[in-house]
Amino acid sequence: MSTATASATQTRKFAFGRYATVVTRVLTGLLFATTGLNGFIMFMPAPDPSTMAPEGVAFSAALYATGYMLQLASGVQLLAGVLLVIGRFVPLALALLAPMVVNIFLFHVFLEPSGMVMALLVVAAEIGLAWAYRDKFRPMLQAS
Repeated sequence: MSTATASATQTRKFAFGRYATVVTRVLTGLLFATTGLNGFIMFMPAPDPSTMAPEGVAFSAALYATGYMLQLASGVQLLAGVLLVIGRFVPLALALLAPMVVNIFLFHVFLEPSGMVMALLVVAAEIGLAWAYRDKFRPMLQAS
């Protein structure tokens, strides 16, 4: 294989990776912006509690009973989602979403298995984006 052919192949791989990152970032941002906004203006129907595991219903009810936790989570999701969609402060948005993504995953592992596929997609998107922006996280991970 000639140097020009190898270079062209490498360029195509880089372009594909860049486009995949942008698509993943925007789709993840739209998901979190939508669910965050829904936490404030309730435009999507809530799941029927009778179709959910009792533990998942109890957890959700406990968050609601705090009087602030669902609003806080919705605000963070909305902010981080908008940042991901517009492509600004992406590492900050990913850092804000990381604990939420862990909670979404664990909620579906331990309390409500029915949403596991979506939870795994969200985890994969978070990990993929964190990998794509890994250079931005390096300073944060250095011992001081």
